[in-house]
Amino acid sequence: MIIGEGPGFHEDQQARPFVGPAGQLLDKMIAAMGLKREDVFLSNVVKCRPPDNRVPEDDEQQACGSNLAKEISMVQPDIIITVGMTASKFILKFTDKKPTMAKYHGKIGYYKGIQVIPTYHPAALLRNEAYKLPTWEDLQKAMKLLEEIDEREQKEASKGKASSS
Repeated sequence: MIIGEGPGFHEDQQARPFVGPAGQLLDKMIAAMGLKREDVFLSNVVKCRPPDNRVPEDDEQQACGSNLAKEISMVQPDIIITVGMTASKFILKFTDKKPTMAKYHGKIGYYKGIQVIPTYHPAALLRNEAYKLPTWEDLQKAMKLLEEIDEREQKEASKGKASSS
């Protein structure tokens, strides 16, 4: 599951997350991970575009937070990748007065037992190419976690088959 901040202009027009230029880059990032867009559930902290595309205020995030919690509960993702500081701060409950992505990207946190990897938002990569390498490293970490989860699930499945024979 990948969680961003909220819809931008293109997302608001199409009522789908990550469809503008940042979404096109996100599609390439997902493909580089060996996945397809349909393999990943995409969502945002807020579901409505804030006026002038500003960062959603805390009360707006809280108002939409229960919808996001329901989505996470329904999807039951193996891992969550949060893109951008708004999503990362909301999911991981950073307590810093001014947290930065430079400080938190790639550091594994947890949301209700699910591993969370914060990284830079694709829109930030479009503005600053220096973020591409750390983001790729974060995605590689996510791929490694997914491989470990798959290996564990395969071992458990083979144990179950052996005990039922």
